[in-house]
Amino acid sequence: MTAEQAIAYIENYTWSASRLGLERTQELLRALGDPQKQLKFVHVAGSNGKGSTCAMLESILRQAGYRTGLYISPYIQDFCERMQVNGENIPGERLAAITQRVQTIADAMDDHPSQFELVTAIAMVYFLEEHCDIVVLEVGMGGALDSTNAIDAPEAAVICNIGLEHTEYLGSTLEEIAATKAGIIKPGCDVVCYDGAPEVTQIIRRVCREKGTPMHLAQFGALQPLGHDLHGQQFVWQEQECRLPLLGEHQLHNAAVVLETVLALRRRGWAISGNAVRDGLAQVRWPARFEVLEHEPLFILDGGHNPQCAQALAGLLQDYLPGEKVTFLMGVLADKDYSAMLDLLLPYAAGFVCITPDSPRALGGEDLAQVIQGKCGLPIQVQESTTKAIPAALDTGRPVMAFGSLYMAGGIRTAFHPAFRKWLRKQKIKARDSYTPEERARLSQDVVKQLIASPEFQAAKTVLLYRATRGEVRLEALEHAPEAREKQLAFPLCISDTEMVALVPEGPESWKSGYYGIEEPIMEKSRLIRPEELDLVLCPCTVFDESCNRMGMGAGFYDRYLTHCRPDACIASVAFECQKAPAVPTDAWDHPMNMTFTERAVYRSRP
Repeated sequence: MTAEQAIAYIENYTWSASRLGLERTQELLRALGDPQKQLKFVHVAGSNGKGSTCAMLESILRQAGYRTGLYISPYIQDFCERMQVNGENIPGERLAAITQRVQTIADAMDDHPSQFELVTAIAMVYFLEEHCDIVVLEVGMGGALDSTNAIDAPEAAVICNIGLEHTEYLGSTLEEIAATKAGIIKPGCDVVCYDGAPEVTQIIRRVCREKGTPMHLAQFGALQPLGHDLHGQQFVWQEQECRLPLLGEHQLHNAAVVLETVLALRRRGWAISGNAVRDGLAQVRWPARFEVLEHEPLFILDGGHNPQCAQALAGLLQDYLPGEKVTFLMGVLADKDYSAMLDLLLPYAAGFVCITPDSPRALGGEDLAQVIQGKCGLPIQVQESTTKAIPAALDTGRPVMAFGSLYMAGGIRTAFHPAFRKWLRKQKIKARDSYTPEERARLSQDVVKQLIASPEFQAAKTVLLYRATRGEVRLEALEHAPEAREKQLAFPLCISDTEMVALVPEGPESWKSGYYGIEEPIMEKSRLIRPEELDLVLCPCTVFDESCNRMGMGAGFYDRYLTHCRPDACIASVAFECQKAPAVPTDAWDHPMNMTFTERAVYRSRP
């Protein structure tokens, strides 16, 4: 069985449980040797915030030196996110091997387990095989009858914020839902509770008395906020300054639950230092929760998918972007209350880009657009894919808020990096190409002056430069400068779809028009220069930043060639100032630059 086959088996597992209860999970785990009985847990239930709470707890415990397991649902991009050890997803081959073992048992059961019960059993086997010291275990739905509740008493049972959800399964009132979620409380554990609705707290307190367990109510006032921006928020806890990259006041409330849990674990003998708390919070990552994917231009992603999430998002927009109107990139599921979500968000909208999430339950983008059109007169677009929707939203010139479905969030997160690189490259090429020939010639002269004056050019004996195409900086003045007469000037030649060489042309008849219309030397009429002979390499680029990160046209000829140059060779990009971006989103194959020359400045990378 391959990883792909394992995931397909799990995701297409259509056995429906014939009754509620833990019997199937317990039977399956018994057949696997009861791996859960050899593990320790922090068990986390709740309606909102349990995923963020789990992420913070795992990060702190890992920083404390423990080998951690983390079990979450649903995943955003990769199924293997659902079970992690020390912050790393389960490897595909391990998932396949364990799934094959579990499959044999599950398929032979008279009362087949549900899909979630199957995944829970796989996770328990994995955590035991990985010798986890402690597992942070997120409840799937509810508590009492959730398959994760097949464990014995955890170290701590954590009850996060509770609201009305899954009422067809969990109950129609907050009290009924709280009683269901309190089902994870067992004699012998500590209980930590979010300080929420009084009727919920009353239920949790009553269950704790019945079970004889100590209850610790999270103290929101124990955290003293210091400030926040789109990079994170700071607060003081127990005279220690902490930084949390997760945004929003609600995340401070979740952090209060986490820190109360830390205190409970310390009382039980777990060694969790103040440094582990500080570093764990600072390094926590929890995707698609008001997650800033790009700061300039601003692009935020949130997987919220119900009116409660929309209400929270409205508060976040008011707090972090006061007075700003945003472009909403939206996709929703047909069974969600998207009309109420829209009513809450319309006051913050400048326009909408609608898509269809990748789910059989999705509402079509066109249908969503019609609903929005019936509510307002704002600009609305419909795009057929996330790849097209991302640049369309960015093109509006407004901050972008992608929202509406976790299914959409996964697609956005996967597509964003390449789509944003492509969009940014297009924007900077457009800026570069907007110069008239006369402006380009004048600015190119200024770039050449910067080059000639640089110590790197003056010290170089062999220089690789290029002949410009389209709107690139033109370096002809450098070729003819008196300062270049004693230097060996080489030019690139693309000899295949992936390979480039450096040549010194030997006469005016040594040139031809090559790839993309670029003027290149003729191999037979030029002298080959080995990469290690080059002292200075001048690379054209479409985008650069002050740290000297660079993007080329996309073919990657230079980046592949530069890996063969001497480590002490100076690698420099050449561009107009209008091509500078606040930050270039790099990929593994992008070769770092030592410096960038423009008409205004010489930017040098920091060591």
